[in-house]
Amino acid sequence: MTPSLALAQQLIERPSLTPSDALCQQIIAERLRPLGFVCETICSGPDSFRVTNLWAKRPAAMARHANAASPLAVFAGHTDVVPTGPLAQWQSDPFTPTLRAGRLYGRGAADMKASIAAFVVAIEEFVAAQPDTALALGVLLTSDEEGPALDGTVKVCEALALRGERLDYCIVGEPTALARSGDTIKNGRRGSLSGRLTVKGVQGHIAYPQLAQNPIHLVAPALAELVDIEWDRGNAFFQPTSWQVSNIHGGTGASNVIAGELVIDFNFRFSTESTPKTLQSRLTAVLERHALNYELNWTLGGSPFLTEPGTLVDAVALAIKSESGINTVLSTSGGTSDGRFIAQICPQVIELGPPNASIHAIDEYVDLVEIETLKNIYRRVLENLSLRLNP
Repeated sequence: MTPSLALAQQLIERPSLTPSDALCQQIIAERLRPLGFVCETICSGPDSFRVTNLWAKRPAAMARHANAASPLAVFAGHTDVVPTGPLAQWQSDPFTPTLRAGRLYGRGAADMKASIAAFVVAIEEFVAAQPDTALALGVLLTSDEEGPALDGTVKVCEALALRGERLDYCIVGEPTALARSGDTIKNGRRGSLSGRLTVKGVQGHIAYPQLAQNPIHLVAPALAELVDIEWDRGNAFFQPTSWQVSNIHGGTGASNVIAGELVIDFNFRFSTESTPKTLQSRLTAVLERHALNYELNWTLGGSPFLTEPGTLVDAVALAIKSESGINTVLSTSGGTSDGRFIAQICPQVIELGPPNASIHAIDEYVDLVEIETLKNIYRRVLENLSLRLNP
């Protein structure tokens, strides 16, 4: 039973379904305070959806004694988990951490309580070895990453920005690996822009189409055009921007009634080659060209961010190579993460965590070896960043 495994089990025992933290952050704060961290709880959201956030910071030794500026390296993550799904389909209770065949099972095992346990223990080991490091350390946790993400990390980042607090490096513990921890890291994410399009028609009897206007028929040519558009070609770090329809709703349910309106939900996952403004303008131009009577509402889920190879990427890649012998792969694929908020106050953000094959699934698990590997990689990253300050 390693310290990392023990802490991961302790966190999995807490049924922290979004937005509940179930005291996970209190457990972490109690581990960090003896190391010199100042821990602050930032709550946000209405009483019906109260979100708990933790901001913990340990100033560097030279900053404590000489008031000098020090680089701030932060680990970030979320203590909330997704619902379990049918309990009868789990081999063991999702909130009873269970060891089976070299794996730790439980909701949140891979996403992302093992990562949190790993970076907390990595910090403990690093501080024990280098108590007077010139590297300032931080931990940012939220209980609103798996939900709407309106009162979580984004609120902490806004508060830090108002104080003039700047993060220099941030590692988000999202499960990014394919087979082994470190084989893939995210050095950026695509942006997410959603829209809800309501196309107006005139409802009528299906036998008298001349007396109605079918919005489904009216919008079909425009949809075909939108599907065929090349929004951009991506770049060296991002795949091309994608436009996808997620839902279409129209009609009364009766087979003899022409719909009066049609509602279409769609989403752009966009690269740094496009902006929300240009995507909105191009899509609206298509609708106008087809002379549609429509309403359109937009929601920007997050802008793309990118950390190009440099200090943090190099420190992470070296740590992975030293610990596992793996040459890591940089990727910006997948969905959004809280990295999109952190990137607003931190110029270098990467995501590094265990394999993601079982996340959000029944019988979610993490291999025991991955927890220790990840902990060692995290510690080596801190060592590499600290070495730059005291070569």
